[in-house]
Amino acid sequence: MKPTLVILAAGMASRYGGNKQIDGFGPNNETILEYSIYDAIRAGFGKVCFIIRDEHQEIFEEKFAKHIKDQIEVVYAFQGPQLEEYGFNEHMDRAKPWGTGHALLAARNVIGENFCVINADDFYSLTAFKQMAEFLSNEATDKHFALLGYTIGKTLSDSGPVTRGVCAVSDNGKLERLDERAKVYRNAERIIEFVQADGKPGTLPENALVSMNFWGFTPAIFSMLEPLFKTFVKENKENPKAEFLIPEAAQQLLQEGKASFSVLAIDAPCFGVTYQEDKPLVREELANLVAEKVYPANLWNGVTV
Repeated sequence: MKPTLVILAAGMASRYGGNKQIDGFGPNNETILEYSIYDAIRAGFGKVCFIIRDEHQEIFEEKFAKHIKDQIEVVYAFQGPQLEEYGFNEHMDRAKPWGTGHALLAARNVIGENFCVINADDFYSLTAFKQMAEFLSNEATDKHFALLGYTIGKTLSDSGPVTRGVCAVSDNGKLERLDERAKVYRNAERIIEFVQADGKPGTLPENALVSMNFWGFTPAIFSMLEPLFKTFVKENKENPKAEFLIPEAAQQLLQEGKASFSVLAIDAPCFGVTYQEDKPLVREELANLVAEKVYPANLWNGVTV
């Protein structure tokens, strides 16, 4: 069975200042996530699942589904702030959904095959999808999953600091832990720095492997996540900003011995649009890839999206 691509697209993009999931960056106004879908199709994925807010379905149907439905099966999962389906019937003072882990759970009724999950606003490369498809087809089990590890120097923005989960990897390529590093940037000497918990600067090597939220799972992950999510909600009902995140949930599963993760090291760039200032840089990167014939000038055979 072909694996499925799951795209996290319900976020509000507060730092970017707009709906970057549907913003155009390619030469024919293609979005970043269209390049991900295009690469996933080439890598052998058979279905794409958009995790979105229910009020955005019409936009996604018009922007994406009608152009790709002949290329790949399209399904939707919906993420919102209220949690009646998990047994929480009281109204919670919350405007946004509960984070990427909650988003992943939203897909549990439409995904029955091995799958990967990605951000909608990051460019990952064809190599990434091929590596993950190989893992999902040949190595994944119901207790062994995967995370793509990008070289940190190929993931940074010149427009401002970012947060990165730095992978601690064992000698046999397994994830030991994820260390979140805040405000990661290149200083004037081009050394990669971050801000430590005590406020002092720390440094990271150019080749440190980091997570860009590209995970590979089997459907077994849903039954693992749900009890963790319910506990999280009980503990954070009064916190409107609390988020149940995939990296933190994965770390908990790892620590409890319920799952293991291969870190699939990849030598490819990963870039996205954290800030508005990133937009011209992303456009330039994609234009260069088109000029190099990595992608056609129009992804969908003459259809202007």
